[in-house]
Amino acid sequence: MDVRPPAPVSLRYGTPRAHWVLLATVLGSAMAFVDATVVNIALPHIGAAFEAPAAGLQWAVNGYALSLTALILLGGSLGDRLGRRRVFVVGVAWFAAASLLCGLAPSIDALVAARVLQGVGGALLTPGSLAILEASFQPGDRARAIGAWSGLGGVAGAAGPFLGGWLVQSGSWRLVFLVNVPIAAAVVAVALRHVPESKNPDAAPGLDVAGVLLAAAGLAGITYGFTAWTSLGPGSPMVKGTLGVGLLAAIGFLLRERRARHPMLPLEVFASRTFAAANAVTFCMYAALGGVVFLVVLNLQVVASFPPLTAGMALLPVTVLMLLLSARGGALADRIGPRLPMTAGPLVCALALLLFSRIGPGASYLGDVLPAAALLGLGLSLCVAPLTATVLGALDDRHAGIASGVNNAVARAAGLLAVAVLPLLGGLGGGRLTDPAALGPTYRADMRICAAMLALSAGLAFAFIPRRGRRAPAKERPPLPSGADTRLED
Repeated sequence: MDVRPPAPVSLRYGTPRAHWVLLATVLGSAMAFVDATVVNIALPHIGAAFEAPAAGLQWAVNGYALSLTALILLGGSLGDRLGRRRVFVVGVAWFAAASLLCGLAPSIDALVAARVLQGVGGALLTPGSLAILEASFQPGDRARAIGAWSGLGGVAGAAGPFLGGWLVQSGSWRLVFLVNVPIAAAVVAVALRHVPESKNPDAAPGLDVAGVLLAAAGLAGITYGFTAWTSLGPGSPMVKGTLGVGLLAAIGFLLRERRARHPMLPLEVFASRTFAAANAVTFCMYAALGGVVFLVVLNLQVVASFPPLTAGMALLPVTVLMLLLSARGGALADRIGPRLPMTAGPLVCALALLLFSRIGPGASYLGDVLPAAALLGLGLSLCVAPLTATVLGALDDRHAGIASGVNNAVARAAGLLAVAVLPLLGGLGGGRLTDPAALGPTYRADMRICAAMLALSAGLAFAFIPRRGRRAPAKERPPLPSGADTRLED
């Protein structure tokens, strides 16, 4: 049997086959990204259809985020070893099957289970998109291909809430999931016909299965414990037990990664002070943003009585401003260094969240929502690109894949925990997220908590991020264990 890696393919940007490769990767990654956000628009209708408690709606969001976060690094490793197109196609097909189960779910429990399966598919397909572009295009055209992927993905991200709101308002919340099936079928057909296969011949020979299981158990235990705390109380044996199991699994994961021959998360990367600080900033910032994405659209529908379509488009200015200004934010950071933009940006976002906290009954889009959304977009445009560049620049170029993967996992874990913890911190108690009297005060408190998290991320950036961006010489960079290099290039 021929086990040699497939011959490398060097596509030229602008050729017909290159267009097909871009189409497959953009549609596939956009499908997973958009689904993670538009579900929030459907939450009030899902809650009404199933008379779901707060925990049920939290898990409708977190079931997807949990499996995606726990398995995304594994998905990238499988693509490097087994073939990036193969794993991408399997992920897209898996995502479509799980979406069908979501759309046909007869109960909130069935929906949550299907969302967990959907996250598995997302973890398989998400890392493959960029990896396919890096492996398929010739070096001189990769930047253009990735730029097109980013731009088209941003357009899809902007259109997603509009589409989701329209589907919910004019049809049913189930269509938010069912629409993925024909899109996925088109992606699979294009990928099988036009996307070249590629592997990484230097990929680690073994998979860190124990690390994957411990990470999943830690995230699941902690997330479930805090979610159940709201309704069962801190004295519940279920709450104590799951939090205890989650904490022990998290500790076990760190011990495992420290000793594993081929770790999923090589802890040596955190020997770089800049890399560690940038990920701390990421955690605080994306925990706050996770709260915004989860609660703002919900509050607009439940408390402010916005229709789904209007609520779904509420954060559209954020996406538009980031598409227009993020490159300029990155250029500014190149000139003056990353510290100032990474300090000022979160502070601007914190001010935006204080404006969001004032949205209640009788709020208007132009007077109350748009100013807050515009300010949030400006703040993110200022700091997101410098944050990404700082993360990637903190380690050797050869380890850009690890740097990006770790930072992606940190951001997703932050959003996952935010959805679990914020209703508890906001004082929801046994109330329902679809009850205006219960959600209103919880929402206001949580927006202020998220603003404080953003202020904390600004403080961390000011204290620990270098004033001028700089790549450390090789001798200063933390060494990585053999097999830990998950570069996208072949």
